[in-house]
This record gives sequence, C-alpha cells and structure tokens, in this order.
Amino acid sequence: MARFIKSWIGFAILVVAATLLFHGGETGAAFAQSGSCTTPPPSSGAATNLNADEGRPTGAGCSAGSITGVANAHFNQMITNQVLGSVLLGVNEQVNCSDCVSGFGSAGSFSAGFHGRKELTPNLSLLAGIAYTQYSENGYAVTSAPIGALALRYDFVDWGSSRPFFDLGTILTPYEKVSYNRGYMTSFGPVALQSQTTASDYAVYGRAGWISRVSPRDEFAASVEIWQLWQRVSGYTDPSVPFDPFNASFASGTDRTNLAKIGAQWTHLFGSSIEGNLNGAFVQSFANHSGIVATVTDYGLVAPTIGNQSWFEYGGRLGFRIANGWVADLFLNGTLGPQPVGNTIHGGIGLRVNY
Repeated sequence: MARFIKSWIGFAILVVAATLLFHGGETGAAFAQSGSCTTPPPSSGAATNLNADEGRPTGAGCSAGSITGVANAHFNQMITNQVLGSVLLGVNEQVNCSDCVSGFGSAGSFSAGFHGRKELTPNLSLLAGIAYTQYSENGYAVTSAPIGALALRYDFVDWGSSRPFFDLGTILTPYEKVSYNRGYMTSFGPVALQSQTTASDYAVYGRAGWISRVSPRDEFAASVEIWQLWQRVSGYTDPSVPFDPFNASFASGTDRTNLAKIGAQWTHLFGSSIEGNLNGAFVQSFANHSGIVATVTDYGLVAPTIGNQSWFEYGGRLGFRIANGWVADLFLNGTLGPQPVGNTIHGGIGLRVNY
C-alpha cells in the first residue's frame, strides 16, 4: 500500500517538474517568433522600405510578420479553453461511477467552479459544470471568462463488465476579456504592444469508447474523440503608444479548428480510502483556420495561416476518501507539444460528494 502511494506521488511530482521546465524554456522562442520579419509584398514597393536616413523608420515587414504570433496565441487560447472545459466533464474521473457533485479550485490557470454527474436512467448520465477562469500563455492573457460544459453519456451497463460507451457534449464560453501582445523591430528600435478586446469560445464533441471493469478496484477505458472548436474575436486596433509607425488594425473574425483524439485512462482504488486516475490522449488538429485579417500601415492586408498541429494531453487525480461519500481530490491537467500549443500545466484541489 505505502509503495503504491509513494509511486503515485512521485509520478505527479515528476510530471509537474518536467512540464514547468519545458514550459519555461519555450517562452523566449515564442516571443521571438511573434516579432519575426517578413519580406514586404512586391506591390508595396519603396513605400515600405524608406531609408532611415530620410527620416522615417523601416520595419513594415516585421510588423506584418508579428501577426503570425497573434494567430498562434489565438490557437493556444482555443486549446487551453478546451482543456479547462474538459475538467468540467469529468476528464479525471472514472467513466462509470455514482452520482456526484464537486467544487474545485485550480492554479496554473486560476479556475473555480462546480461540476458533477447525474444518472438519468441506468444507461444514460448527464455530465455538467460551470466555472470562472483566468489564464495566460505566450502572447495573450484571458482575464475573465465563465465556462460552462454539458454532455450526455450512454453506457451499455447491461452488457457486463466490458462494454462500449458514447458521449456527446459541448463547452461554452460566451464572453472573455482578453489581451494580445505583439512586438516588432524597426530601424529606430523595438515596438511592444498590448491590445485589449473580447472573445468567445464554443466547442462540440463526440466520443466513442470501451470500458472494462477488470476488477472491483480497476477500471480501464480507451476512446476516440472528434471535436470542432470555434473562437470569435472582436475587432480592435493597436493601442495609442508614443512609437508605433507600422500599426495594425484587426477586423472581427472567427478562428476554427477540428481535433481528433485517441486516448486511454485507468482508475484504481488503493486500499479502502485512496483512489487514483491517470489519463492521456494524442491529439491531432486538422482543417485549421485563422480568422485574423489585419491591416498594417505601409504594408496592407495580412491573413496568417496555421498548419495542422499535434500534441499530447494528460491528466491525473488522487482522491482521498475523508468520510462516507466525501472525497478530497488533487488533480492536474496539461499539454505537451511544440508551439503554438506548447507545454502547459493546470493543477487544483476539489471536494467531491458522492450520493
């Protein structure tokens, strides 16, 4: 028993430390990318390349190139919102369990709220949750965002201990206050900008999986998921600063992506009072679309593109049964992969009531 507990705690510490290390190591690379330069378009001619000796700075191409960094921030924002919303749908809990309600708080991204599940019939359960969150990654910060999630799960319990299950659900974030960072170089020096706007995120998904109760203490499950994500960002212009010769104006637009996930999870009861869950999934995005259309002074229109991305999502939970029907939870969730998703971690505590 003690060896099992020590192994779980050691694993959690290792994941946290490794993720923080990778996450910190990529910050500089992401900032450099957001300020990269591109060659001015042929149609812009000498207007974008005036010599500094003539009294005007050069750097319109750099300003245009920085728009790609904003597009990457938009994509990361969509994925982080999806990860946080998945907590409300019980991503760290076993597939089949009793009715429950959990209040929780998390750090890494600040989040606080409630979620739970209710059995509607022996086969059909409702999963739902709501939370208030704040989070930031390279290039952006969401300072206020309510998140709601809702799903139905159909579990073929009459098939026995090994059986299929299906989920259909949604994550809704109707209003977010968000700021985006943008930086570029000119012949007269660097420009650093932080713009404020609002956004909204929506997602729908379907999940098909197989659950196996291999023992009274162990539940294994594997599944495939298909997600579609949308993010609407309101238009804005660069803030008023003393030096921004190649400022940009962003039109309102909608970012979109589709995700395919292949994942698995394991839930185990240690002794009579400690339960643990490990889960992970490989994620592949496809048909990505950036909704950004920006107009840069002395350059023109810029519409960045984002290629298909792949990364790994992980999660875990330790639950301590402190009284009959009451469980205190420690949990974490995050991503591992290259930018623009990158390495992230969100951990928290919760108090769950089973009834």
